[in-house]
Amino acid sequence: MPSEVTIMLPGDVPLVLVRVPAGSFVMGSLGDTGWEDEDEAPTHTVTIGYDFYMGKYELTQQEWFALMGSWPGTAPSTTPGLWDSYPVCDVSWNDAQNLITVLNTHMANTSQGPARFRLPSESEWEYACRAGSTTRFCFGDSTLAPMECSPGPAGDLGDYAWFCGNNGTYGTPEYGSKQVGTKLPNQFGLYDMSGNVWEWCQDWYHNSYTGAPADGSAWQTPAGSYRVCRGGYWNGHANHCRSASRGYAAPGRRNSRIGFRLLWTP
Repeated sequence: MPSEVTIMLPGDVPLVLVRVPAGSFVMGSLGDTGWEDEDEAPTHTVTIGYDFYMGKYELTQQEWFALMGSWPGTAPSTTPGLWDSYPVCDVSWNDAQNLITVLNTHMANTSQGPARFRLPSESEWEYACRAGSTTRFCFGDSTLAPMECSPGPAGDLGDYAWFCGNNGTYGTPEYGSKQVGTKLPNQFGLYDMSGNVWEWCQDWYHNSYTGAPADGSAWQTPAGSYRVCRGGYWNGHANHCRSASRGYAAPGRRNSRIGFRLLWTP
């Protein structure tokens, strides 16, 4: 399997995917004393016995519009192309599923490969985010405090993520999500796994990992009315950008803080 593939969307818009190799990892908070949340336990080993491809970037507004032709909620701009390279946001989990249906139909009609796009499971997402690391972030543990809003020194979180430490203040042009791929990637070559926008996962949210799948599959048994989202966002604290940090929202919720990233199994 090549390390990177490009799927052509309608209008010759490229969707770039990075191969994530099969492997095992320990999921959950790994000794993040002072940082951890209760729902990040118990830690448990997950074995993903297959390679998969994940979006190199969060799905962009250009990619959304190429497939869907319109916005599910309020359009981000009345100027065509202005926000093309920004992550799509204000899209619900349900909206993401609708796009995936359209994308898989496009795959079937264009013979570019199997029609097997979907949202990542929560464990696939964390595995891809960690990229072999066992630290709080893909690059290490950070010098920042959990609720700190500063970029930190060179090589720290500010080099890898858009979050409250480098986002600007309310009412300024810098406040909000940023163009994808403008920070450093993790070891798998994935950008913005920390910060920028929260990313929907396939799973129902559970407030504990007790009974969680250990094979990379999504947790499909409801334990409430929320779906998982991961990664933190453009105005969240450092704590939210950790590999183990978890978020959740109602599947119909549209929010400027939430987008998603696609997964493909060829």
